[in-house]
Amino acid sequence: MTGQTQTESLAGKFLIAMPAMGDPRFAHSLIMMCAHSAEGAMGLIVNRRVPKLALDDLLEQLDIPKGPGSGGVPVHFGGPVEGGRGFVLHSTDYPGHEGTIRINADFAMTATRDVLVDIAAGRGPRRVIAALGYSGWGPGQLESELRQNAWLTADADPDIVFDSDDLAKWERALRALGIDPLMLSGEGGRA
Repeated sequence: MTGQTQTESLAGKFLIAMPAMGDPRFAHSLIMMCAHSAEGAMGLIVNRRVPKLALDDLLEQLDIPKGPGSGGVPVHFGGPVEGGRGFVLHSTDYPGHEGTIRINADFAMTATRDVLVDIAAGRGPRRVIAALGYSGWGPGQLESELRQNAWLTADADPDIVFDSDDLAKWERALRALGIDPLMLSGEGGRA
């Protein structure tokens, strides 16, 4: 677990939901933080798929021809905000477009149609997570949740984020911190 001051950005970090998470939309969720400042925070849940929806389905809805890069890519539930809006979290080997935000050396995020066209054509990033919706917090909201022990924070690991085994990601992130998920208490405390 990493501690942070009020001004330290969590962009490029994991938020790992604690077992006592009161909001069922975030229970056992692993969130990749994409932006964090005094104005608020934004991240994508990377371990929860949208049932029966794949990138090819979205491409069809957007009239983008399917190609060699789109087959079998699942779509994730990025969070409860703007559920109809799409985001692609990806590796930084893709130069991106005007709408691409470089999060750190390992991750970037693009929320424009261009990345979908490039993925379908086989010109996109090597590693991707497609998501609908995002997780968002207003000014000070995430900091308050952290003080209430709703989340653990950790450095984000691309091998966990882009792994196809979504069910194991939450546990893998905890184990990377040296925490056995079975030993985690649902109650937080203060020393």
